[in-house]
Amino acid sequence: MPYNWMKTGEDAPAQQELHLWPHQSLPPRGYAWFIGGTFALILLPVIGLLGTALLWGILPFVMIAIAGIWFALDRSRRNAQILEILTLSDTTAHLLRLNPRGVRQEWKCNRYWVRPEMHDSNGPVPYYVTLHGGGREVEIGAFLSEDERVALFDELSRKLPPRN
Repeated sequence: MPYNWMKTGEDAPAQQELHLWPHQSLPPRGYAWFIGGTFALILLPVIGLLGTALLWGILPFVMIAIAGIWFALDRSRRNAQILEILTLSDTTAHLLRLNPRGVRQEWKCNRYWVRPEMHDSNGPVPYYVTLHGGGREVEIGAFLSEDERVALFDELSRKLPPRN
């Protein structure tokens, strides 16, 4: 799953950190292979045009197609560079979201008042998970799949038990 729990602070009071990130289905090596393979497959029909003037008329369109695929994949990879870090200490809960263009969003609350909620169908995505506390409601893990959001909610419910 594209999230994991880490323990921090061996000398200080124990903290737990949850790191969440979007799933990247195309690793960098696969990205290079896809661009190279697409380039080779698009050039196969062009081989028959070698030595003709028609090659120079077709070649710019081939290069524009490759550049368009490269741009689209690169843009998709950059837009998926999101990291959410939920830090739970004995007294506080702190959520930090690092967005693709470097914009930081932060939320901090007394851990006692934090409660996770799942909106089965009323959110922007099914099984939408939010954290309530400090007079605010913040989303967490909206980029995860439905099954991953359900598992995340279960884990958050165990880590942040309901108050009496």
